Amino acid sequence: MIQATCRSPDETGARWDWEIPDPQWRVYRRVLEEVRAAGIPVALGGAFALATYTGDLRNTKDLDLYILPRDREATIEAMTRAGLMDYHDRLPYDRSWIYRGTRDDSLVDAIWAMANLRAYVDRDWLTLGPEVQIGEQRVRALPPEELIWCKLYVLQRERSDWMDVFNLLDALGPRLDWERLVARLGADLPLLTAALTLFGWLAPRRAARIPSSAWSATGARRPEPAPGPDVTGTRADLLDSRPWFRGARSGDRGPC
Repeated sequence: MIQATCRSPDETGARWDWEIPDPQWRVYRRVLEEVRAAGIPVALGGAFALATYTGDLRNTKDLDLYILPRDREATIEAMTRAGLMDYHDRLPYDRSWIYRGTRDDSLVDAIWAMANLRAYVDRDWLTLGPEVQIGEQRVRALPPEELIWCKLYVLQRERSDWMDVFNLLDALGPRLDWERLVARLGADLPLLTAALTLFGWLAPRRAARIPSSAWSATGARRPEPAPGPDVTGTRADLLDSRPWFRGARSGDRGPC
Protein backbone atom coordinates (compact mmCIF):
# COMPACT_ATOMS: atom_id res chain seq x y z
CA MET A 1 0.00 0.00 0.00
CA ILE A 2 1.38 3.37 -1.02
CA GLN A 3 0.38 6.23 1.24
CA ALA A 4 0.29 9.76 -0.07
CA THR A 5 0.01 13.01 1.80
CA CYS A 6 -1.13 16.17 0.07
CA ARG A 7 -0.74 19.68 1.31
CA SER A 8 -3.40 22.02 0.04
CA PRO A 9 -2.72 25.50 -1.34
CA ASP A 10 -3.50 26.96 2.09
CA GLU A 11 -1.21 24.38 3.75
CA THR A 12 -3.88 22.60 5.80
CA GLY A 13 -2.00 19.34 5.39
CA ALA A 14 -4.94 16.96 4.97
CA ARG A 15 -4.32 13.35 4.02
CA TRP A 16 -5.47 10.83 1.47
CA ASP A 17 -4.45 7.25 0.77
CA TRP A 18 -4.76 4.75 -2.04
CA GLU A 19 -3.44 1.40 -3.13
CA ILE A 20 -1.10 1.02 -6.06
CA PRO A 21 -0.15 -2.56 -6.99
CA ASP A 22 3.49 -3.25 -6.12
CA PRO A 23 4.60 -4.11 -9.69
CA GLN A 24 3.12 -0.85 -10.93
CA TRP A 25 4.74 1.16 -8.13
CA ARG A 26 8.14 -0.40 -8.81
CA VAL A 27 8.03 0.95 -12.37
CA TYR A 28 7.00 4.41 -11.22
CA ARG A 29 9.59 4.51 -8.45
CA ARG A 30 12.39 3.49 -10.80
CA VAL A 31 11.46 6.23 -13.26
CA LEU A 32 11.24 8.85 -10.52
CA GLU A 33 14.64 7.80 -9.20
CA GLU A 34 16.21 8.11 -12.64
CA VAL A 35 14.74 11.53 -13.46
CA ARG A 36 15.75 12.79 -10.03
CA ALA A 37 19.27 11.49 -10.50
CA ALA A 38 19.42 13.31 -13.83
CA GLY A 39 18.33 16.56 -12.17
CA ILE A 40 15.16 16.85 -14.24
CA PRO A 41 12.36 18.87 -12.61
CA VAL A 42 8.96 17.15 -12.92
CA ALA A 43 5.40 17.48 -11.69
CA LEU A 44 2.64 14.90 -11.46
CA GLY A 45 -0.37 15.30 -13.71
CA GLY A 46 -3.29 13.10 -14.67
CA ALA A 47 -5.09 11.00 -12.08
CA PHE A 48 -2.50 11.64 -9.37
CA ALA A 49 -2.77 15.43 -9.66
CA LEU A 50 -6.56 15.22 -9.68
CA ALA A 51 -6.51 13.03 -6.56
CA THR A 52 -4.25 15.54 -4.83
CA TYR A 53 -7.10 18.04 -4.87
CA THR A 54 -10.24 15.88 -4.77
CA GLY A 55 -9.10 12.90 -2.68
CA ASP A 56 -10.35 10.39 -5.24
CA LEU A 57 -7.81 8.33 -7.18
CA ARG A 58 -8.81 6.71 -10.46
CA ASN A 59 -6.00 4.23 -11.02
CA THR A 60 -5.52 4.56 -14.77
CA LYS A 61 -2.35 2.43 -14.62
CA ASP A 62 -0.25 5.26 -15.98
CA LEU A 63 1.86 8.02 -14.49
CA ASP A 64 1.89 11.46 -16.12
CA LEU A 65 5.12 13.39 -15.57
CA TYR A 66 5.17 16.96 -16.81
CA ILE A 67 8.56 18.27 -17.88
CA LEU A 68 10.07 21.30 -19.58
CA PRO A 69 10.41 20.97 -23.38
CA ARG A 70 14.17 21.29 -23.08
CA ASP A 71 14.26 18.14 -20.90
CA ARG A 72 12.52 15.91 -23.43
CA GLU A 73 15.57 13.91 -24.57
CA ALA A 74 17.07 13.68 -21.08
CA THR A 75 13.77 12.33 -19.73
CA ILE A 76 13.50 9.73 -22.49
CA GLU A 77 17.04 8.60 -21.65
CA ALA A 78 16.16 8.38 -17.95
CA MET A 79 13.06 6.32 -18.71
CA THR A 80 15.12 4.02 -20.92
CA ARG A 81 17.62 3.50 -18.09
CA ALA A 82 14.63 2.58 -15.90
CA GLY A 83 13.85 -0.23 -18.33
CA LEU A 84 10.94 1.30 -20.24
CA MET A 85 10.40 0.85 -23.96
CA ASP A 86 8.74 3.26 -26.37
CA TYR A 87 4.99 2.52 -26.45
CA HIS A 88 4.90 3.77 -30.04
CA ASP A 89 6.02 0.35 -31.22
CA ARG A 90 2.86 -1.16 -29.70
CA LEU A 91 0.44 1.67 -30.42
CA PRO A 92 1.47 4.73 -32.47
CA TYR A 93 0.90 8.11 -30.84
CA ASP A 94 1.65 11.78 -31.50
CA ARG A 95 5.24 12.41 -30.41
CA SER A 96 5.02 16.19 -30.78
CA TRP A 97 3.88 16.66 -27.16
CA ILE A 98 4.40 13.36 -25.31
CA TYR A 99 6.71 10.38 -24.90
CA ARG A 100 5.09 7.17 -23.68
CA GLY A 101 7.21 4.51 -22.04
CA THR A 102 5.97 1.07 -21.00
CA ARG A 103 7.18 -1.77 -18.83
CA ASP A 104 5.29 -4.71 -17.34
CA ASP A 105 1.93 -3.34 -18.54
CA SER A 106 2.54 -0.02 -16.76
CA LEU A 107 2.77 3.28 -18.64
CA VAL A 108 4.72 6.42 -17.86
CA ASP A 109 3.99 9.51 -19.96
CA ALA A 110 6.49 12.36 -20.20
CA ILE A 111 4.53 15.44 -21.27
CA TRP A 112 5.99 18.80 -22.30
CA ALA A 113 2.99 20.41 -24.02
CA MET A 114 -0.78 20.26 -24.26
CA ALA A 115 -2.04 17.67 -26.70
CA ASN A 116 -3.41 20.44 -28.91
CA LEU A 117 -0.06 22.31 -28.67
CA ARG A 118 -1.93 25.36 -27.35
CA ALA A 119 0.75 25.80 -24.70
CA TYR A 120 4.06 24.32 -23.61
CA VAL A 121 5.05 23.51 -20.05
CA ASP A 122 6.90 26.30 -18.26
CA ARG A 123 8.42 26.50 -14.79
CA ASP A 124 5.17 27.56 -13.11
CA TRP A 125 3.70 24.17 -14.02
CA LEU A 126 6.49 22.45 -12.11
CA THR A 127 6.94 24.73 -9.09
CA LEU A 128 3.61 26.22 -7.99
CA GLY A 129 1.74 23.01 -7.09
CA PRO A 130 1.74 21.29 -3.68
CA GLU A 131 4.15 18.51 -2.81
CA VAL A 132 2.82 14.96 -2.68
CA GLN A 133 4.41 12.14 -0.69
CA ILE A 134 4.10 8.76 -2.46
CA GLY A 135 5.96 6.11 -0.51
CA GLU A 136 9.49 7.45 -0.11
CA GLN A 137 9.11 9.78 -3.10
CA ARG A 138 8.13 13.42 -2.69
CA VAL A 139 6.97 15.07 -5.92
CA ARG A 140 5.03 18.19 -6.79
CA ALA A 141 1.64 18.00 -8.46
CA LEU A 142 0.58 20.34 -11.22
CA PRO A 143 -0.97 23.55 -9.89
CA PRO A 144 -4.77 23.34 -10.00
CA GLU A 145 -4.95 26.29 -12.37
CA GLU A 146 -2.80 24.56 -14.99
CA LEU A 147 -4.68 21.31 -14.44
CA ILE A 148 -8.01 23.01 -15.13
CA TRP A 149 -6.52 24.89 -18.10
CA CYS A 150 -5.43 21.62 -19.74
CA LYS A 151 -8.69 19.81 -19.04
CA LEU A 152 -10.89 22.54 -20.50
CA TYR A 153 -9.64 21.63 -23.99
CA VAL A 154 -10.53 17.94 -23.62
CA LEU A 155 -14.08 18.00 -24.92
CA GLN A 156 -14.19 15.27 -27.53
CA ARG A 157 -16.71 12.78 -28.82
CA GLU A 158 -14.86 9.90 -27.19
CA ARG A 159 -13.70 11.70 -24.05
CA SER A 160 -14.44 14.77 -21.97
CA ASP A 161 -12.48 16.03 -18.94
CA TRP A 162 -15.09 18.57 -17.93
CA MET A 163 -16.33 16.25 -15.17
CA ASP A 164 -12.85 16.56 -13.67
CA VAL A 165 -13.07 20.34 -14.04
CA PHE A 166 -16.34 20.40 -12.10
CA ASN A 167 -14.78 18.32 -9.31
CA LEU A 168 -11.78 20.66 -9.16
CA LEU A 169 -14.05 23.70 -9.00
CA ASP A 170 -15.99 22.01 -6.22
CA ALA A 171 -12.87 21.14 -4.23
CA LEU A 172 -10.91 24.34 -4.73
CA GLY A 173 -13.16 27.02 -6.21
CA PRO A 174 -12.83 29.62 -3.42
CA ARG A 175 -9.04 29.15 -3.21
CA LEU A 176 -8.06 29.11 -6.86
CA ASP A 177 -5.87 31.88 -8.24
CA TRP A 178 -8.59 33.06 -10.57
CA GLU A 179 -6.59 36.00 -11.88
CA ARG A 180 -3.80 33.68 -13.01
CA LEU A 181 -6.24 31.13 -14.45
CA VAL A 182 -8.03 33.80 -16.47
CA ALA A 183 -4.67 35.08 -17.74
CA ARG A 184 -3.68 31.55 -18.77
CA LEU A 185 -6.83 31.14 -20.87
CA GLY A 186 -6.33 34.40 -22.73
CA ALA A 187 -8.45 34.44 -25.87
CA ASP A 188 -9.87 31.04 -24.91
CA LEU A 189 -11.60 32.45 -21.83
CA PRO A 190 -15.08 31.43 -23.14
CA LEU A 191 -14.15 27.83 -22.28
CA LEU A 192 -13.75 28.75 -18.61
CA THR A 193 -16.86 30.93 -18.72
CA ALA A 194 -18.89 28.00 -20.02
CA ALA A 195 -17.49 25.57 -17.43
CA LEU A 196 -18.16 27.97 -14.58
CA THR A 197 -21.69 28.61 -15.86
CA LEU A 198 -22.39 24.88 -15.98
CA PHE A 199 -20.92 24.44 -12.51
CA GLY A 200 -23.28 27.13 -11.25
CA TRP A 201 -26.21 25.15 -12.65
CA LEU A 202 -24.87 21.83 -11.33
CA ALA A 203 -24.15 22.91 -7.77
CA PRO A 204 -25.53 26.43 -7.17
CA ARG A 205 -24.97 26.45 -3.42
CA ARG A 206 -21.38 25.29 -3.75
CA ALA A 207 -20.72 27.57 -6.71
CA ALA A 208 -21.87 30.54 -4.65
CA ARG A 209 -18.74 30.11 -2.51
CA ILE A 210 -16.57 31.13 -5.47
CA PRO A 211 -15.60 34.80 -5.08
CA SER A 212 -17.51 37.41 -7.02
CA SER A 213 -14.28 38.54 -8.68
CA ALA A 214 -14.09 35.18 -10.49
CA TRP A 215 -17.59 35.55 -11.88
CA SER A 216 -16.88 39.10 -12.99
CA ALA A 217 -13.57 38.19 -14.61
CA THR A 218 -15.07 35.33 -16.60
CA GLY A 219 -18.35 36.99 -17.46
CA ALA A 220 -20.30 34.07 -16.03
CA ARG A 221 -23.47 34.73 -14.06
CA ARG A 222 -23.18 33.96 -10.37
CA PRO A 223 -25.99 31.60 -9.26
CA GLU A 224 -28.51 32.56 -6.63
CA PRO A 225 -29.39 29.33 -4.82
CA ALA A 226 -33.11 28.92 -4.27
CA PRO A 227 -34.48 27.90 -0.87
CA GLY A 228 -35.46 24.29 -0.40
CA PRO A 229 -33.69 20.98 -1.05
CA ASP A 230 -30.24 20.98 -2.62
CA VAL A 231 -30.52 20.16 -6.34
CA THR A 232 -26.88 19.07 -6.77
CA GLY A 233 -27.44 15.31 -6.60
CA THR A 234 -30.41 15.39 -8.96
CA ARG A 235 -28.56 17.48 -11.53
CA ALA A 236 -25.41 15.37 -11.30
CA ASP A 237 -27.54 12.31 -12.11
CA LEU A 238 -28.87 14.04 -15.21
CA LEU A 239 -25.31 14.10 -16.56
CA ASP A 240 -24.27 10.64 -15.36
CA SER A 241 -26.16 8.34 -12.99
CA ARG A 242 -22.88 6.93 -11.69
CA PRO A 243 -21.43 8.60 -8.54
CA TRP A 244 -19.00 10.90 -10.34
CA PHE A 245 -19.45 14.24 -8.55
CA ARG A 246 -17.90 14.68 -5.11
CA GLY A 247 -20.18 17.63 -4.33
CA ALA A 248 -23.22 15.34 -4.37
CA ARG A 249 -21.87 13.35 -1.43
CA SER A 250 -23.38 14.55 1.79
CA GLY A 251 -20.82 16.20 4.03
CA ASP A 252 -17.89 15.59 1.67
CA ARG A 253 -15.39 18.39 2.13
CA GLY A 254 -12.50 16.73 0.32
CA PRO A 255 -8.95 16.11 1.52
CA CYS A 256 -7.51 19.61 1.19
